Amino acid sequence: MNANGSMACDHCGMDAFELLAHPVRLRVVHAMCGGRELTTAELCDRIRDVSKATVYRHVDLLAAGGVLEVALERRVRGAVERRYRLRRDRVGIDTETVNSLSLEDHRSAFATALAVLAAEFTAYLDRDTAGPVADLVGYRQHAVWLSPGELHGMIDGMREAIAPHLANEPSPDRTQYLISPILFPVEAPPTETGTDNTAAGGPSPGPGS
Repeated sequence: MNANGSMACDHCGMDAFELLAHPVRLRVVHAMCGGRELTTAELCDRIRDVSKATVYRHVDLLAAGGVLEVALERRVRGAVERRYRLRRDRVGIDTETVNSLSLEDHRSAFATALAVLAAEFTAYLDRDTAGPVADLVGYRQHAVWLSPGELHGMIDGMREAIAPHLANEPSPDRTQYLISPILFPVEAPPTETGTDNTAAGGPSPGPGS
């Protein structure tokens, strides 16, 4: 813990928010999900668009920050090979930290999220096996009017749909999907109820939403 009570890494000088608010480190976390144990070399093979030196550096930071832990260590051709696993209790941002974030912190975190989405989607499209229609890829956007109660109900519904699958482990019949719910208000409540009830939705290449 640091002086204000939030989780901090004494070795890397970062708190939990700073540690996770980086595109490469967040992609490493994604790759490790599902109880996987991977070496840094295997992570480099997963994140091929990033230099090996950069992946190694960020894995070291995540390990120093306690987000990754060594699951197995062995000597391979005179060098020490470490297999890492994700510590699920260290990848979340606590409520106190979230409440303390400034607008610039949110701007930075959102930019990180967008960078990860762009990088992961580009890496997917670069694979020989990419098939957006067969893979049910979707990136539709909807603009909807919601009361506070409706908003909380929708968020609870999304959590109930996603949460049961977060503990899924890799298996021959499972493909890892990146699910990234993003929502924020784009317009303040009108002073009077409008008459235009037309629903707006952005383009989608497939049935995903």
